[in-house]
Amino acid sequence: MSERIAPIAPTTSVPASVATETPASGRRAARVALRGVQVLLGLFFVFASALPKLIAHPSAVEIFDEMGWGSAGMYGIGVLELAGGVALLIPVLQSVSAVALSALMVGAFIVQLTAFGGQNAATPIVLIVPLAVIAWARRDHNARLLRLVRRQA
Repeated sequence: MSERIAPIAPTTSVPASVATETPASGRRAARVALRGVQVLLGLFFVFASALPKLIAHPSAVEIFDEMGWGSAGMYGIGVLELAGGVALLIPVLQSVSAVALSALMVGAFIVQLTAFGGQNAATPIVLIVPLAVIAWARRDHNARLLRLVRRQA
């Protein structure tokens, strides 16, 4: 007796969340994730970076005195970080803010290398990466900002 056995086709199990995900929902998830990163970076720059400088926390005073920049440099950098952190949360300013904060972090990297022998030099570089992603992803806001500026002029 000969039986014919049909080959069994392999089945692949696709999770329901992947099967129903559309390109639009993937883009939405990416926008939400990017917005979350922006909020976290904004909070970091406002509270963890700018605030100690603006309230003249002893650790910030010591660092700026060691660099020879004094309180004027400390308050100046604190104001720039505060403005950049807040601007990360304002849609029309997001990209410009990310670029400006990246430039500030390049300066911080150079200072870490020259004044402190490389101690904590990785921190500004780590911050530049998400800032660069924000600047690129939100670059369409630059055209709107330019229109607003031209309208005011």
